[in-house]
Amino acid sequence: MGFTVAIIGRPNVGKSTLFNRLAGKKLALVDDTPGVTRDRRRHEARLYDLSFDVIDTAGFEDAPAASLPGRMRAQTEIAIGEADLIFFLMDAKTGLVPDDRAFAEIVRRSGKPVVLVANKAEARGAQGGFLESWELGLGEPVPISAEHGQGLPDLREAIIAALGEKRAFGEDEEAAGDELAASEVLIGEDIADPDAEEAPAYDETKPLRIAVVGRPNAGKSTLINALIGEERLLTGPEAGITRDSISVDWDWRGRRMKLFDTAGMRRKAKVQEKLEKLSVADGLRAVRFAEIVVIVLDATIPFEKQDLQIADLIMREGRAPVIAFNKWDLIEHPQQVLAELREKTERLLPQARGVLAVPVSAETGRGLDKLMDAVVRTHRVWNSRVSTGRLNRWLEGILAHHPPPAVAGRRLKIKYVTQAKTRPPGFILSCSRPDAMPQSYIRYLVNNLRDAFDMPGVPIRMALRASDNPFAGRARKR
Repeated sequence: MGFTVAIIGRPNVGKSTLFNRLAGKKLALVDDTPGVTRDRRRHEARLYDLSFDVIDTAGFEDAPAASLPGRMRAQTEIAIGEADLIFFLMDAKTGLVPDDRAFAEIVRRSGKPVVLVANKAEARGAQGGFLESWELGLGEPVPISAEHGQGLPDLREAIIAALGEKRAFGEDEEAAGDELAASEVLIGEDIADPDAEEAPAYDETKPLRIAVVGRPNAGKSTLINALIGEERLLTGPEAGITRDSISVDWDWRGRRMKLFDTAGMRRKAKVQEKLEKLSVADGLRAVRFAEIVVIVLDATIPFEKQDLQIADLIMREGRAPVIAFNKWDLIEHPQQVLAELREKTERLLPQARGVLAVPVSAETGRGLDKLMDAVVRTHRVWNSRVSTGRLNRWLEGILAHHPPPAVAGRRLKIKYVTQAKTRPPGFILSCSRPDAMPQSYIRYLVNNLRDAFDMPGVPIRMALRASDNPFAGRARKR
């Protein structure tokens, strides 16, 4: 991308709305409540023929540095330092307030090119606020409506005037959009040749998408900051700081990673406010786009009912879970507690049998390498493939040892099994009467398959298909 734009302003002037408009997607949460955005979010943007990166920031507030608004302002100041151009947003409907003048001075001192943007210019009475904005001394204001997409041609001209044509029209790169795999019974990616004996080798250079989820105040943002080695995400003792799902790019041992920080997920009955519902929905979207999901549990109060529901949701979505027991530095008898937690993991999460669980401390940095090793091992299993020949040799042994039961006096027959998909592993079982096959026997097959081909801790899909009857539809000869 040619340049980077940071959107700056006091709370509730429409920064996230403009960010979504430029990004072309509803990425940032938008609500009438002031102070919705807390972390800075970066994304590719396009305005007609201009391509650039845009940064959404928290609203500027005059507050002590140690407070939450003060920490939010520090994140915004970092965004100003990263930007090549600043959009200073003011509310034309409300007009200038003292905070606008104070923050305009901070922006002016940064020495960066500034475009003064008067948002909500479509509102009745906005003309007075628009004229007031000249007092800031940041040049000619550009009247727009981020909500309705008005005034964007003028914004484009203002960008070119601020940066110059050579800088504004940099090398154009086409950004590949996120694509969600089609949801089917088996989900995952199709296998081109199920009968091939040689499975393709695992690609250790392919980028990896990791979502970090858990209950509020479990330490998700602190864990990501510890992994990447910088204070990228807003953290603190307050529960529920994170609202948007923020993506962070990172290199680990030469491999590209995209980490998604998500809002804490409370029990559904406790989520009443519209803003929290939007935050949780954004977190669920991050889970669907991820490959590996790290479930962060507070080691001092693990396995609450909500933790189990989060793990079950991840398995149903077909993502591969890894458990991180965070705050391990607060545990007094680590060996004894770890043995108890691993026993509880096996007992309370039978659908994720063999899931890797790692004790970590985001505060001290302990166990982070082991956590990433567990992530890569789980991703390898999630991508694993078994040839049809090996599967059917395994099936022969299973049927000899424990054949399917008889239903309504008729024995169920299983013809063959083949793997149709990976990510997660999905298998097709050809049998005589799919609708009559007991779920208990399917679970027996899945568990045996998991053990026989070393697929711990990932969801396994098993779809039943009736084999074609060559005589169906023929008239019976007398």
